[in-house]
Amino acid sequence: MTSGPRDGVGDAPAWISLTTDYGLADGFVAACHGVLGRLAPAARVIDVTHLVPPADVRRGAAVLAQTVPYLPVGVHVAVVDPGVGTARRGIALATPGGLLVGPDNGLLLDAATALGGITSAVELTNPHWLAPEVSRTFHGRDVFAPVAARLALGAPLADAGPAVDPAGLVRLPEPVVRSGDGGLTAEVLTVDHFGNVQLAAPGGLLAALPARLRVAGRPATHGRTFGDAPPGELVVHVDSAGRVAVAVNGGRAADVLAVGPGDLVSVTAAAEEPPGRPAGAEIGPLPD
Repeated sequence: MTSGPRDGVGDAPAWISLTTDYGLADGFVAACHGVLGRLAPAARVIDVTHLVPPADVRRGAAVLAQTVPYLPVGVHVAVVDPGVGTARRGIALATPGGLLVGPDNGLLLDAATALGGITSAVELTNPHWLAPEVSRTFHGRDVFAPVAARLALGAPLADAGPAVDPAGLVRLPEPVVRSGDGGLTAEVLTVDHFGNVQLAAPGGLLAALPARLRVAGRPATHGRTFGDAPPGELVVHVDSAGRVAVAVNGGRAADVLAVGPGDLVSVTAAAEEPPGRPAGAEIGPLPD
């Protein structure tokens, strides 16, 4: 079993990240920061987000997986946990790129893959690593934060609890992605703050599609960035996470398409040439 992320870095401060659906209106985030500050006062804490939609495990998993490769090596705590207090396990995972702590509900596994894959996993059962009294409804404060603090200080992962087989961890269902017949159909993976619609489809599927497309029956441009479409119009592009995404230049694609996470969206070649283009004319290169 590996020990904490401070191994081999001398006196450098440990890093801990927090990703939750706790929101900012209550004291939940502050309580987690307080536990970390009491147990590991030298650790530096990065708040990834606390605005994951409540209980949206898939959204939390996507945000976490798309963010952790850019964070310092450390301990990454994620809590989007509708099963808190039930028989679901608390777990910690070791990867080549850091440690992950949270519920065994599928939230951590995409991030583990992004960090190089799971090398070991444990169930969080050591009572000496947890709060003296563990609330049934606030494991972020009483289980995951105390464990993360100890790992950040260099405590061995094996001391947190018994090893578990990574193959037996809970996994989220694979999102729908279908391609062929001049287009693709994919599940909406996330909708970001700007209303951009990220599909589960990898960006490589977009390469073979022409400059003029239709998204859910609406005309769209195959572009490289938002400004490649006229203001107010749809653009399909490869986003910063390498997935197919739909945006509106100056607007919100989620509102235009009336879709949200889990909905299916089709992206196809336009059936008709745009106005003014001679029938059969070759579609030119994408705009620079």
